[in-house]
Amino acid sequence: MRLYLAEFLGTFALVFAGTGAIVINQSTGGTIGHIGIALVFGLIVLAMIYTFGDVSGAHLNPAVTLGFAVAGRFPWLSTPGYIAAQLGGAFFASGTLSLLFPENATLGATLPSGSVFQSFILEVILTAILMFVILSVSTGSKEKGITAGIAIGAVVGLEAMFAGPVSGASMNPARSLAPAIRSGNFQYLWLYPLATILGACLAVPLCKAVRGEPSDKAL
Repeated sequence: MRLYLAEFLGTFALVFAGTGAIVINQSTGGTIGHIGIALVFGLIVLAMIYTFGDVSGAHLNPAVTLGFAVAGRFPWLSTPGYIAAQLGGAFFASGTLSLLFPENATLGATLPSGSVFQSFILEVILTAILMFVILSVSTGSKEKGITAGIAIGAVVGLEAMFAGPVSGASMNPARSLAPAIRSGNFQYLWLYPLATILGACLAVPLCKAVRGEPSDKAL
């Protein structure tokens, strides 16, 4: 249960801070700004990896958990529990934000600004890059160590910075599903889970081709 609680709390913090930055930016006339929002996402991921990385691995993302399972670094039997904890944390965060900012129409949901095809391909590539980095710097299925938090947080922040205005730079099904469902924006529910999971799974054979099989099968 410690592992599931860590994933719940870590994902809650990620969605609360990240989508909260979007909501507060909208409520205050853009005081945080796009770059500020991207930095919030990167920094909260970095902080949660250092906080929970040695407990649960700080996946904080169903696509990452599935990527680790596909790579043979995480047991499939534990995957549903991890995903349930991540979704629970994300929905609790969006519910909290809806109580604090009931007037907000999207609660920081990811919505394409261009075509659906454009956002879908962007999310596949963004998540594949993120998963490739995670597989490269993690130990087994645990995102821990001196460099892991910095590398992964930097990738999240950088991808949010350049792709956020187009696709929302989700890279995370929980981060997209929770605010969309809680705010009633159902039109793109399929896009972000499908694209991010596909991207994470595509990263696995690419990483193995470049780096070879990992020497450890942690967790």
